[in-house]
Amino acid sequence: MTLRVSRGVLAVVIIVALLGVGIYAGLYYLLKRAEPLVMPEQCSVTTPLGGLDLDIEQARIASIIAGVAARRRLPERAVQIAYVTAIQESKIFNLPYGDRDSVGVFQQRPSQGWGTKKQLLDTVYATRKFFAALEKVKGYRKMPLDKAAQAVQRSADGSAYAGHQRDAEILSAAFTGRVPRAVHCVYPQSATPVPARVDAARRLLVRVLGEAGVRSDQVGERSTGSGLRIDAPNSRRGWLIATFAVAHAQQYGLSHVRYDGVVWRADQGDDGWRTDSAATSRRIEVAVAGPPARVPAASTRASSAAGRRRSRAAARS
Repeated sequence: MTLRVSRGVLAVVIIVALLGVGIYAGLYYLLKRAEPLVMPEQCSVTTPLGGLDLDIEQARIASIIAGVAARRRLPERAVQIAYVTAIQESKIFNLPYGDRDSVGVFQQRPSQGWGTKKQLLDTVYATRKFFAALEKVKGYRKMPLDKAAQAVQRSADGSAYAGHQRDAEILSAAFTGRVPRAVHCVYPQSATPVPARVDAARRLLVRVLGEAGVRSDQVGERSTGSGLRIDAPNSRRGWLIATFAVAHAQQYGLSHVRYDGVVWRADQGDDGWRTDSAATSRRIEVAVAGPPARVPAASTRASSAAGRRRSRAAARS
């Protein structure tokens, strides 16, 4: 039997088909337009050895480990040993749990004399304890990374550390500051920004590097934002501090980090480090709370509060 299809039915079928195509095309267009708005929350590490993507918490912890090692004047080899340990034990996260009573980034155990649970969940404290133990390992600088890590950790399977050597070498090159511009972070800008806490950021940096390692001035005005200028005694230390600041920018509401001819901006994090003629190699500028402030040419150091007020008055005149 031959089915006859009326012209009316055929017209309806065609219209429905065209509507379906139109709806599909419209949805596809809207989704493509929305793609740039879906911003990842991560830090990217790029070095001549290769690259890695890190969770922002991992980047913060990696920067603390490198900073504590710098304060103790330890070689980069020690940082690599700490990284292979942290990757294996916790994937570089500050875990509040673990095997038996193990906690923290290195999964140290209170029952084995490493410290209290509260202390070991403090990454700065845990890292200090790790390096203090590593320094007691005779010849650790010449040992394979996994052997040195096992000498500290006394794990059930010390061979597992060896698989993380390449990642540890990439991280150490970046976070120790040996490779400039190696780390940048990206995260969505909240409609309600994180309260800027430049003093808290400086306090953590001082805990990590020591007061002598963080010589800084507070700069900026209320209308343009405020921040810190931190002395960079050399390029490697300068990039260690700049990288530390980028890794902690989300936590402390930092708007930009400027150093050595380039700048990283939180609201353009995916662009990485970009050329900036105002960036000096002598100091790292870390800004918070508002648009980036132009740092006054004159030093804000003064011998007294009155001296600082006179300097600001002279700058305005």
